[in-house]
Amino acid sequence: MRRPRRLKRETGRYALVDGIPFRMPVNSDRTEALMAAFPIDADRANALLPGDELHAARLFNKGLLLITVVNYQETDIGRYIEFSIAIGCTHGSRPAPPLVPFALQKLFDFGQYVIDLPVSTEVSVKGGKGIWGMPKHRAQLDFKVGEQTVSSQYDLDDRLAMYIEIDRPRGPRLPLKIGAANFCAFRGMLMKSSVYFGGKANVGLGPRAKGRLVLGDHPRLQGIRDLGVGAKPTFTAFFSEGTGALDDHFESWFLSFDNPPSTPPEGLESVVGLGLAEDWLDPPTAEH
Repeated sequence: MRRPRRLKRETGRYALVDGIPFRMPVNSDRTEALMAAFPIDADRANALLPGDELHAARLFNKGLLLITVVNYQETDIGRYIEFSIAIGCTHGSRPAPPLVPFALQKLFDFGQYVIDLPVSTEVSVKGGKGIWGMPKHRAQLDFKVGEQTVSSQYDLDDRLAMYIEIDRPRGPRLPLKIGAANFCAFRGMLMKSSVYFGGKANVGLGPRAKGRLVLGDHPRLQGIRDLGVGAKPTFTAFFSEGTGALDDHFESWFLSFDNPPSTPPEGLESVVGLGLAEDWLDPPTAEH
């Protein structure tokens, strides 16, 4: 997925949305990021996807749990960490064949359905959820870079939700540009937004991908614990410094079901009272 030319034309312009000032395009600089993909049960993953147009993408006979943790150093809304927990998916009336969507991403509308997206600051919740429909909420997060490993911990209510650690892949840093579609559920709608990220990264594939994922006992992640997450990652990457941009164009569709929904979905009431605070919660301390 390539960054649209429209974003380049917007450089130097300004926007004010929901009280949040933006210098266009909505981008980030001096950004660190770790990424990891773990095999999961594809049928169980499908049960977590809303509506009937999202389908778990299959790598052979397995789905993929995608963990992306970004340490934003410079953005329009200040510093914050974002811990994305998602399922690789396609969007359409029918499931895609195994493997093919990873090569033909545009044809099968390949992306990730974001299950959970804790962040450090209130203003990030206000913008990410209120504008793009992302399931953001404040949590206790860290991002640690060592000589051999990179890790991040996500605590909620002083309880461990998730801990991710990858071995820093060996070999030269490679220039890498990634474009991804994020699917999220908010206000009873399926929201699709696009993000673009680039920089030099160390990448691990197959046997060279080494990492550990620890799931805590917080009830918010019960659905993830039910996916049968594999012990070994199939892919890892570490960006020591990169740049990113979030597209200002997004799409949404009504989520429909076989029977009338009985539980109202989370709506605008969860964001209208939020402010622009950039302070962080205390660092995570739960044992992992």
